[in-house]
Amino acid sequence: MLEVHKGFINQLSSVLIQISSLPYPLTEWVSPPHGPHLAISPYKPLNTAVHLGTSHSLAVGVQLETVRDATILVSSNSSAKLNQSMVIPKKEKRVSRRRRRRNNVKSISVVSPPSPPHIVKKLPRNLERYLWSLTPDEALAFAKRDIENASLASDDDPELYAPLFRNISTFKRSYEWMEWMLKVYIYPDGERPIFHEPELTGIYSSEGWFMKLMEENRQFVTKDPEKAHLFYLPYSARKLQTALYVPNSHNLKPLIDFLRDYVNMLAAKYPFWNRTHGSDHFLVACHDWGPYTLKGHEELIRNTIKALCNADASERIFIPGKDVSLPETVIRNPSRPLRYLGGNRVSQRPILAFFAGNRHGPVRPILLKHWSDKDDDMRIYGPLPNRASRIMSYPQHMKSSKYCICPMGFEVNSPRIVEAIYYECVPVIIADNFVPPLNDVLNWEAFSVFVAEKDIPKLKEILLAIPLRKYLVMQSNVKKLQKHFFWNAKPVPYDLFHMILHSIWTSRLNQIQIPQPS
Repeated sequence: MLEVHKGFINQLSSVLIQISSLPYPLTEWVSPPHGPHLAISPYKPLNTAVHLGTSHSLAVGVQLETVRDATILVSSNSSAKLNQSMVIPKKEKRVSRRRRRRNNVKSISVVSPPSPPHIVKKLPRNLERYLWSLTPDEALAFAKRDIENASLASDDDPELYAPLFRNISTFKRSYEWMEWMLKVYIYPDGERPIFHEPELTGIYSSEGWFMKLMEENRQFVTKDPEKAHLFYLPYSARKLQTALYVPNSHNLKPLIDFLRDYVNMLAAKYPFWNRTHGSDHFLVACHDWGPYTLKGHEELIRNTIKALCNADASERIFIPGKDVSLPETVIRNPSRPLRYLGGNRVSQRPILAFFAGNRHGPVRPILLKHWSDKDDDMRIYGPLPNRASRIMSYPQHMKSSKYCICPMGFEVNSPRIVEAIYYECVPVIIADNFVPPLNDVLNWEAFSVFVAEKDIPKLKEILLAIPLRKYLVMQSNVKKLQKHFFWNAKPVPYDLFHMILHSIWTSRLNQIQIPQPS
């Protein structure tokens, strides 16, 4: 009997020593959610509840280890070098500079030193085994509770810049959990070109790049749908439009009916849609018509997580807080998606504000009426005229401007927002009902300016009223933000693929409601 007591005391002492070294509060690992069950949010009309038993206390007593990820990150500002993991010899760098001089690329910003390798914390084996013993919803509840209790992160993280984020501590912890456990099942159904055939060029290429990288991914994709936390509907809204829309017919019904029939087919073939009424499913659509083509299926439009470029809060299709605002990126050369990055230093940006584009929608004609050819500081054009393009190209105008005007067209989204970020120009967003990209995690006030549509006549006054110190901070933040909007042929942590996926993951977590103790 005495030996049993001694063994118990020794085991207890060992556990307490290990607990004292945990990097997060004990409650984050031990405490099960309070209350008899986990409620599901209104976005997920389920009749089932998630139950977590007292066995949650099993996963304690082992300190998190850190390991180096196989992916090596280089500088977030190093443009085309982002996909390389090797060190470029100094001789090659000199050749590259000579080539840039020959191509008349002027005053590109100085590249910051390479970032250190991405560090991924490794879950203790007993905790990892325990999580895999849970249902997907139970594992999400466990992760969400830990994320809500995340300790305050330090501001010296070399990979992340805190002012860019709404809550850097929550983001970092949530991102860690995504890396640890997220599994996505991609439906194999659907014929090309509408399904499984990404379009990697043009104004709507975000949906294609995400599809390509998601289907190639080995970390997050699972072939076992029973282990999945999310289900991906792998269609292209752009290919849907080109395949089914009759030009000039103004009739979206064939597109709407097609998606309705597709979802009904999945619901009949698999148990997963009906199990959650589609709320653990997601789609990624960048075409302007993306929201409207969902109208034929009530659960698709109400429950499914929608990553949309056309993130218009006023139309009640895109639901802020549930859906994801997808950045609209223009890719001209898929083999070099990060070409022409960078911009002039602040002292070589003589233009106060720049815009060039067609008179699409209700806002741009007003902008042109008040500012086109009215003020030399305000380079506001329709299509860029020859007299201006002979002096500077469109990208050179953006690289030489302090502010880049990003007005809505027929829809609220604009590719100029991401172009401005690429060219290190502070974006000025003019679209009253637009939810900016990745708004769930990014603090857009730190690196952009929002101007109400009614205030277009006062645009110059508003911009001049911004103190120089504040502008310098915003412009510096734009450069720090760039890496979060990069498409990489092989994704790296915190790039656009991972940022979009994280926002979808966050939306799924938000469906799980953990009652607070009474």
